[in-house]
Amino acid sequence: MIIGVISDTHIPERSSNIPEMVFEVFENVDLILHAGDLVSLQVKDQLEEIAPTICVQGNMDRYQGLKLPKREKLDLEGIQLGLAHGEVYPRGDTQQLHYIGLEMGVEVLITGHTHWSFIKELPDMLLLNPGSPTVPRLSDPSVMIIELEEGKLDAKIVKIGDPICKALNFKGER
Repeated sequence: MIIGVISDTHIPERSSNIPEMVFEVFENVDLILHAGDLVSLQVKDQLEEIAPTICVQGNMDRYQGLKLPKREKLDLEGIQLGLAHGEVYPRGDTQQLHYIGLEMGVEVLITGHTHWSFIKELPDMLLLNPGSPTVPRLSDPSVMIIELEEGKLDAKIVKIGDPICKALNFKGER
């Protein structure tokens, strides 16, 4: 199973559209996960044209009145995966994100909110963040591709606009 992961698109509030390269990167995915701050359901509609899309509510989505769940727990290919916006302060604090993952009972937690991508392996959990393809903070625009097969998870950060799509990778069992 191939999953496209995206977050913090902020359309149309801070950006007018999803970069075309995102659609190219997500071309063959089976599922798309959006970790919040869509700001408009138009984003979900566009992503749904590629693959089924699951979205959670970000802090900016609440201001727009978007009725999305705050968290989702998924069992995909035998891996317990959590999806949340990850509103912790300071942004990206791995200890607080770890607690969210423990509350959800997941092996892998996908969050957004930071606008920068990361892959952080903890002893009992993998923390993933795709960054933002439209409004990155002190980083390159990015999304993430996750491949799941027989209990193994490979996660790759894909920098948008990089013609050779240099990536940070995680390969391992979860």
